[in-house]
Amino acid sequence: MKFLPLIWRNLTRRKIRTIFTTLSIFIAFLLFGFLMAIKAAFNMGIDVAGADRLMTIHKVSFIQPLPKSYQDRISAVEGVTAITHANWFGGIYQDPANFIANFAVDPESYLAMYPEFVMPEDQKQAWFANRTGAIVGIDTARRFGWKVGDRVPLQGTIYRKPDDSPWEFTIDGIYDSPLVGTDKTQFFFHYKYLNETISQNFGRDQVGWYIVKVANPGEADIVAKRMDALFANSPAETKTATEKAFVADFAKQVGDIGAIMTAIAAVVILFILFVAGNAMAQSIRERTNELAILKTLGFNDRKVLGMVLFESTLVAVLGGSLGLGLAWLMIAQGDPTGGLLPIFHFPPKDVVLGIVLVVVLGVLSGMVPALQAGRLKIVDALRRS
Repeated sequence: MKFLPLIWRNLTRRKIRTIFTTLSIFIAFLLFGFLMAIKAAFNMGIDVAGADRLMTIHKVSFIQPLPKSYQDRISAVEGVTAITHANWFGGIYQDPANFIANFAVDPESYLAMYPEFVMPEDQKQAWFANRTGAIVGIDTARRFGWKVGDRVPLQGTIYRKPDDSPWEFTIDGIYDSPLVGTDKTQFFFHYKYLNETISQNFGRDQVGWYIVKVANPGEADIVAKRMDALFANSPAETKTATEKAFVADFAKQVGDIGAIMTAIAAVVILFILFVAGNAMAQSIRERTNELAILKTLGFNDRKVLGMVLFESTLVAVLGGSLGLGLAWLMIAQGDPTGGLLPIFHFPPKDVVLGIVLVVVLGVLSGMVPALQAGRLKIVDALRRS
């Protein structure tokens, strides 16, 4: 009698129970995949944030602007190798539901600061030379069907033209990124176009925040303190932190979504552990006399224990792998919310974690029934039957 056919025969003894147990595990790990993708989306690129980049904002609030004149003073700080800046524009494309993140930046220094944004050199040079030009991430370009050369109007909500007409931009380039977790939904245009158009009393010569590259990431905190000391007791004091810390703090403004998603996933996995464990225990109870016969035929305690563990692990692997696989395929289709979760992917580390949890679930759900089966006395089992 072969080992594997025996296990398969046991699993198909109660087909409905096996199917529903496998289906429960499948749904649990499908949900696990989506919960981890939502967690990654709300972390908004923490894993890909540059270790050598600092973010400088107004000490009072992120929405308070900083003077453009700070740039030269920050550039002169020891340890700073490059600097750029950005302004949140908040423009609307056609309808408020068509949310896209759009920023006014200095093109050359901004792309130099973020080498993960990749685009053809001719598109890059065209953008540099075009005052009303813009570049957009490939995900947003696909969403709206934009291509290079298209004219795109954005209605300003924060910054408005004197005549309140839409801001029009020419798509000069479409960027992509080989780095998983990079936001490919953003829209960038010239800060000079914004600065020259708005009135003196409404944000001219002011920036939203500065991004600074440091020579030694290990001294990032020291450089940050030097920068903030420059503007202590000034009308616009600054607060500087690493890009990773800045992104993490920004994500937590809506609550610790990562912890919430992790907690939900843990509860789901724990619940399924009890479901699968109960199914295995019931299966073993129904086969008490058969286990006694197997031991009579020469199956020792270790073989019986291993057979039951393998059986429970096989069910978990079957349901879990199908759940994780379908989750990966569905998440790979991109953001299902139309722009609210621009970084929507199933992180590889969470895929590995899911695989480990599948195996652990299989082992733990079968552990107690397996130990009971392994310790089963032949005489006692036959008496019970």
